[in-house]
Amino acid sequence: MRSVLGIDAAWTVTQPSGIALAVNRSDGWQLAAVEPSYSDFEGLADSQIAVGRRPVGSTPEPSTLLKASSSLLRDGKVDLVAIDIPLARTPICGRRAADNAVSKVYGGKKKCGTHSPTKTRPGEISRVLQEGFAARGYPLLTQTAIPPGLIEVYPHPALLELAQEPERLPYKIAKVRNYWPSCSPDERRLRLFEQWTKIRELLEGRVKGVKSALPELRADMSGTELKAYEDMLDAIVCVWVGICALDGHATPFGDRDSAIWIPAGAW
Repeated sequence: MRSVLGIDAAWTVTQPSGIALAVNRSDGWQLAAVEPSYSDFEGLADSQIAVGRRPVGSTPEPSTLLKASSSLLRDGKVDLVAIDIPLARTPICGRRAADNAVSKVYGGKKKCGTHSPTKTRPGEISRVLQEGFAARGYPLLTQTAIPPGLIEVYPHPALLELAQEPERLPYKIAKVRNYWPSCSPDERRLRLFEQWTKIRELLEGRVKGVKSALPELRADMSGTELKAYEDMLDAIVCVWVGICALDGHATPFGDRDSAIWIPAGAW
């Protein structure tokens, strides 16, 4: 039984991070859990999650996340951790080979170039995640995805490959005005929901249980609920990329020091 832990890691401790867990059973990959924050994920494993609680940011604790994952897997072990955050074997002070390699192929008209990391962003968060997982037997993998290990992923180009679209999908809640400037707020929300539904359906085709795990999309959802949904969707994308890497269907963009794994074609 193989499993993948996916994390849509916030670059600051004040913002929550989506986290998802998938397991490979006899009938294929299944989503075992998805939550909008580290504390919610840990609470789910302890059966102490509070329904309706606002997701909160916190410093990630890899040992606790792995323990929670093991509990949800009924004492199983995570094979691969896939995180959306800059990682590298040397200190990150600016753009890396991974950033340049991805932007070269997925930037420009595809609009999936990477953000430029700095010494302070993500800084400490990246170090805590990488060193914490490495200390527990999950070293950074930049060339071969041989478990156990940790890989860096990036949802935008992954979704482009999943949907087989020519450019970046418009699915970020904070950018709806930029996507559809002439639309009313209600129309923007409707279009956003259409994108989320499309992504959800595509992911369901790769990982069973995605549709049932995510909350119902409602017209009266608050901004907090919308952001939580987006974070969980990104965490599931991270899981899917990790699955692709395990199955040999993802390519590392970068060098030995840093690499962003992206699925090949529509896998």
